[in-house]
Amino acid sequence: MVDIVQPKFGLGQVVATPGALELLQFNGQSPQVLIDRHVRGDWGDLSQEDCENNEAALSDGTRILSAYVTRNRQRIWIITEAADDRGQRSSTTILLPQEY
Repeated sequence: MVDIVQPKFGLGQVVATPGALELLQFNGQSPQVLIDRHVRGDWGDLSQEDCENNEAALSDGTRILSAYVTRNRQRIWIITEAADDRGQRSSTTILLPQEY
């Protein structure tokens, strides 16, 4: 039996930087796995305060950030932009912290 988890928010257009894609490919990791974690509310390796900010962002529409550690212990971020006046989020980006 497969558990189907509803997304907690919309992603908008999903994009990734070349550096993030290269890192994931080097580690044999799928960007989709990280996106799935992000949209389910598994924020990864964040402080309690950042997790609380993400939970608030689900209601108030502000930016959502997740941080994950790759197999070779490098950090990778996923950022979903703040919602517009209609409550729609335009984009989600997979990137390296130094690319922010």
